[in-house]
Amino acid sequence: MTTSRRAFLSAAVTGAALTMAEATGAVADPAAGPHALLGAMDLAQKVGQLFVVRVHGHRATAPDAADQRANRSLHGVADAAELIARYHVGGIAYYFWTRNIRDPLQVAALSAGIQQAALAQPVPVPVLISTDQEHGAVARIGHPAALLPGAMALGAAGTPGDARSAARIAGTELAAMGVRQNYAPVADVNTNPANPVIGVRSFGSDPQAVAALVAAQIRGYRDAGVAATAKHFPGHGDTAEDSHTGLPVLDRTRAQWEALDEPPFAAAVAAGVGTVMTAHIVVPALDPSGDPATLSHRIVTGLLRERLGHRGVIVTDSLGMAGVRRKYRDDEIPVRALRAGCDQLLNPPSLPRAHEAVIRAVRAGELGEERIDRSVLRILRLKQALGLFETARGLGAGTGAVVGAVVGNPAHLGAADRITERTTTVLTNRSGLLPLSPATRPRLLVTGADPAAPTAGAAPPTTVLAEALARLGFTTTAAPTGLAPTPGDIARTAAAARGHDAVLVCTYNLGARSAQRALVDRLTATGVPVIAVALRNPYDVVHLPDVTAGLATYSWTDPELRAAARVLAGAAAARGRLPVAVPPAFPIGHGIQYPSVLVGTGAEWRRI
Repeated sequence: MTTSRRAFLSAAVTGAALTMAEATGAVADPAAGPHALLGAMDLAQKVGQLFVVRVHGHRATAPDAADQRANRSLHGVADAAELIARYHVGGIAYYFWTRNIRDPLQVAALSAGIQQAALAQPVPVPVLISTDQEHGAVARIGHPAALLPGAMALGAAGTPGDARSAARIAGTELAAMGVRQNYAPVADVNTNPANPVIGVRSFGSDPQAVAALVAAQIRGYRDAGVAATAKHFPGHGDTAEDSHTGLPVLDRTRAQWEALDEPPFAAAVAAGVGTVMTAHIVVPALDPSGDPATLSHRIVTGLLRERLGHRGVIVTDSLGMAGVRRKYRDDEIPVRALRAGCDQLLNPPSLPRAHEAVIRAVRAGELGEERIDRSVLRILRLKQALGLFETARGLGAGTGAVVGAVVGNPAHLGAADRITERTTTVLTNRSGLLPLSPATRPRLLVTGADPAAPTAGAAPPTTVLAEALARLGFTTTAAPTGLAPTPGDIARTAAAARGHDAVLVCTYNLGARSAQRALVDRLTATGVPVIAVALRNPYDVVHLPDVTAGLATYSWTDPELRAAARVLAGAAAARGRLPVAVPPAFPIGHGIQYPSVLVGTGAEWRRI
């Protein structure tokens, strides 16, 4: 590293004010570190800091040939190192579908390579690496990392302490891999059971309960040195359309928004959240222009900055989503987002076009350079607060040992099991069928839906559930039928049910007229007790009035399914309570409780 680069890095770490001309001279006011870096940047470098983008490949230089081709098509560069050198990007987001994620050691090495490339630039600024590790239904990094309950599952447990612990564990593991910004927690209040995109990603439908859990998770991530991101402002919980594919409208009055959607975001700001993510939704009561919130000055600046007092970073949701592209051209959108008050611009459809559009807007006088400076300063301050200027230099040396000691360690996995078993919610239990006993109902058929796992490498849900119950003493048969069983599948499964003492049928977003419903109806007609296991939305059970018992797991990860097995068998107490109403049958807070019926420490069944 040159003397000039060392001087700038030192300035960023110590808070010393230093301009390019002063790089080899005296250090000025020690309170202005980010200002020193800002003063050293030209316009293109400043604009680059605003962008958070994806890049294909499992390493920062020379990834696989297919990833290089994808990067050239997307960005005009071969790899992450070239991306940083050409566009000076301030953030990179990891996804499994861009092949960034193979295993924790590889992720840490990728992070180290990215930071090495960033610190080799004329103005050395570390990259803020992010991902969507919400847990539950949305998780980018799987086994051997600890998998924790998602938001609605934590809402069913209802304990801010569990929510904070889960975030602290998740954040500690992310930080060990070099990921220092997580796009979680979801602060949306899910008041619409038909919401196609939020659902179990929300903590629930009670604004105050959601607010408490959001604040707890923000503190947990901060404990771990990771910037949490409260999303999706001003609230995506009562929409009936997915902003990935359309432009949803939140049809609330201003008073309704203040009562229902605002509290979790207000709690997030009060808890000191590092980042807030905007939503690509229209809220006529808050801005009658028809612009999505991401592009609305009234919403982003007027409400989030001025009313709620958020002083941290504001990041857009992906600018490649249909919800933000419906009204304006792709080269207009980044400029409009900055005018609205956003700081970080996530995944534009074309980084070259978006980067040039912002530079052009500044040079044409459509955006003041001081407006760019304000956002860059917020981003630099966040990086400084996270200690990135120091930790980025240390990535690589000893990283493997740190990752091995932290990611998926026994303490984390044990805590994840204990937290998860408090989330399973028993909704119906006719004739006291639950908990099951291998002494009275030894033969179990496990059937139904097998949705793809949220993370790579996980086994099908029916297999995981059947194996977990087998380890608890039952004789189990797994006979999955898929998300849309055929009449032949249904007939074969009903015939198989007659040779068992009970049937567990997994459902996934079941509708009143779906093939999954036909399967359950046919199974109940056999006279064998049927237990419905709602793998995602708890609303499934309301469509199944004839099942003997029903429970909600809120996710189909291995830990959730193993916890459900323990609750079904009485190896763990049934303690979860609905964090949402399931009309017309169940109010918020409903949940059938029973104690554990097994005696002992539980050391054996915890290993299932």
